[in-house]
Formats: sequence, structure tokens, C-alpha cells
Amino acid sequence: MKLNSTKSGLSKEQLISKIIEKKEFSDLPIVDIENVFNKLNKPHYSDEEKIKLSRDMLRKIFSGFSSQKIFSLKDKSPEWHLSKHLSTRERLPYFSEIYSKIFSGLPKKISVIDLGAGINGLSYSFFQEAGFKVDYTAVESVGQLVNVMNDFFSKEKISAQAIKMSLFELEKLEKIIQKTSTPRVAFLFKVIDSLEAVQSDYSKKLIEILMNSCERVVVSFATESMIKRTKFKANRNWIIEFLAQNFKILDDFSFGGEKFFVIAKKK
Repeated sequence: MKLNSTKSGLSKEQLISKIIEKKEFSDLPIVDIENVFNKLNKPHYSDEEKIKLSRDMLRKIFSGFSSQKIFSLKDKSPEWHLSKHLSTRERLPYFSEIYSKIFSGLPKKISVIDLGAGINGLSYSFFQEAGFKVDYTAVESVGQLVNVMNDFFSKEKISAQAIKMSLFELEKLEKIIQKTSTPRVAFLFKVIDSLEAVQSDYSKKLIEILMNSCERVVVSFATESMIKRTKFKANRNWIIEFLAQNFKILDDFSFGGEKFFVIAKKK
């Protein structure tokens, strides 16, 4: 199918090709790049502005938490990697407590589907510290982070896998979940804001779908800046109210500037 041309003559396909000329975006799922581009493909922007704004948004959503050191120094320990990733380093002192709370009351053998995982799969040993045997699946858009996790799983001979895939590919995601054994727990750690930046209310749709297949879903979001450690003025009342109205909140707690909600179906 031929794509419509923009005002300057470049097609949508050509503009997206230019966006991914930057190496940092070359290994992202095309679905994510198209979603961001479509949000910014406005008539009042020039082609150069569309490319720049799309790259800026992609960088904010997918690259903002990562250090390039994570990709290049594979001989380092899992804890070292976790400490270099902004999203996981503040979680590092609390992983065992977090997982103990999330899995409380579940059988000792469970499946975890970690959506928008970053490098959270490198925290696998903390599942064991919390007393659980976990069949772990990470779904992550950034191919370099997927490679870091899979290298770790292979090296440590862990029953786990990381898959490069967009969280906007719902049919594929449902198939991946159905291949895992029950009981299932889905993680949505600090991904709500990124999803909403691309498509309003998509988080609600995703959570509802996850609850069809999973015994528990865990939603978290940052409550303070990861760099300046200042409290966010923006509230998340819209998502908290949605969770309270539609699901049973089993637990809610905070560690290291991150708020967690553990939810299940209402009986």
C-alpha cells in the first residue's frame, strides 16, 4: 500500500526511515516508532521537526532510563547492571521485600510476565531470595536490553526469556502469556506514563486484558524524580481510581520513590 506523502514530498515511510537512521532507535519495534510518529505527524510541522520531535519522544520513552555502559560491559555482575539503569537502581535495595509482598499467598512456583521490563530480568536471584521459583518472561521494546537479559539468562542457565516486542501488539502479547503456566503475575513497572504519552487510556485496556489471563497484575509508577529526588506534583488519581473501581487491590506499598499496586479480579 502506498503511503500518503507529507507536505514537503517525503512519505511517512521515508520519514520513519530517517528517524531510525540513528543507531539508538534502529532496534526498536516498528510499531512503537510508527505510533510515536503518528502522534507527531501534524501539518504544521516540517519534515525536520517531525523527525526531531519523534526522536526526542522515543528517546524519552525508551532510552531515558539507560546507560550505554549497560550494553558494552557484559562481564559485570547483575547488581552492577541494575545499578546503572535508572529505573531499577532505586529498586535494588528492596527487591526481595518487593517480590515477597507481590507474591504473598501464591504457590511457590509461578510465572511472571514482565512488560516493559528494561533489564529487570537481572533481578532474578531476588525471586529466589523471596522464596519463589519463577518461570520468567520479559517483554521489552529496546533490543539491546533484550540482548543483555538473554545473555544473562543463558550464562546463568535460568528458566527465563526476554522477547523484543511492543506492548501495543496485543494479540502477540496474549499468545505469549497463554504459553506460560499458571498462576501468572504480570508486572507493569513504571510503564504507565510512557504508554499514556503515546495513546491515552491504553493502560486501562492493557490491564483489563492482562487480568483475563493473570491471577495478579502489579502496576507501579515513580513518585519522585529519579535524579533530583524531588516529589512529583502530578498525581495518578485517574489510574488509582480505575484500579479501585474495577479490581481488588490486594496491597499497595512504596519503596525508593516507587509506588506499587497489586491487583486481582473482584470475586
